[in-house]
Amino acid sequence: MSLPATMQASVLLTPGTIELQEVPVPAAGPGEVLVRVTAVGSCGSDTHFYETGAIGDLIVRSPVVLGHETAGEIVAVGDGVDPARVGTRVAVEPQTPCRRCEFCKTGRYHLCRDIRFYGAWPIDGSFAEYVIVDDDFAHAIPDSMTDEEAALVEPVSVAVHAARRGGVTRGSKVLVTGAGPIGVIVAQVVKSFGAAEVVISDPIPHRRDFALSHGADVVLDPAEADLGQYSEYFDVYIDASGNARAVQSAFPTIVRGGTAVLVGMGGNTLEVPIAMIQHREITLTGTFRYVNTWPTAIQLVASGTIEVASLVTGRFGLEDVEKALMQSKTDPVAIKTMVIPGHRATAPATAGE
Repeated sequence: MSLPATMQASVLLTPGTIELQEVPVPAAGPGEVLVRVTAVGSCGSDTHFYETGAIGDLIVRSPVVLGHETAGEIVAVGDGVDPARVGTRVAVEPQTPCRRCEFCKTGRYHLCRDIRFYGAWPIDGSFAEYVIVDDDFAHAIPDSMTDEEAALVEPVSVAVHAARRGGVTRGSKVLVTGAGPIGVIVAQVVKSFGAAEVVISDPIPHRRDFALSHGADVVLDPAEADLGQYSEYFDVYIDASGNARAVQSAFPTIVRGGTAVLVGMGGNTLEVPIAMIQHREITLTGTFRYVNTWPTAIQLVASGTIEVASLVTGRFGLEDVEKALMQSKTDPVAIKTMVIPGHRATAPATAGE
């Protein structure tokens, strides 16, 4: 097929300012494929970069394209890539490790010190019409999977990695704080791993209601719930809120020898009950994106084990990326917003419609 010389891309110029620009279409190099973007999910980290220009030690120092929850179609390949891949619909794993360091060689490539991650300065992301992807990180999807579902394989991968870090297994009792997109997906993923009971805490009523129909057995309002009833009850605790108070209140609910997994992005420091962690031998761990999760995540979505389509509550084109990034803050019922190149914005739907 004939490819255009230029494309549209939504470029973050400075915190709070995104501009739709006409830029050159990138060319696939050796081992790479060019993907025509069909759907990109708006992530909380994108919003954080947009608002503040930084996440921890990741600082935006010059214009960059955000976006990393990506689906698309391969339209060109570089040297060394099978030309038959052209036309393949894919879910994009948005990272490029060095492949040479000890972390890459031991299968922990997400910890690579030289990894390049889409939409994290200085690497451009997917709020554009085309994007370059490593051939083996452009994962084929079945025909039954929609573009939006394929884009949401990325947050499903976040949840799969969190469940693995927490050691969730058959019979586990799991507490999740935060019923945003990640928390709701975590609830479904841990259930697919065999969790016997999943409790989600969130202060927003419609998110609790949504979680109750998407994996949660019980939902709690943290402003009213008495967590004392769950003292030393949960085998695994997963935070998807980034809220320090939520994390601190959860520790007494973790069993001796249990695990706490921090997924949500909060402040740079957190006060935790060291004596309790020591006396109960609680394992406290973080997660950094994901590793070797895409095949599992694709299978979970394609099989219907994980339902993600109903998370989408709004759709915007590239010209409205700023609106998409702020949707969760301006619309009280928004859950997940999609950016679709060439699409005109639609009125947000009620969650679950």
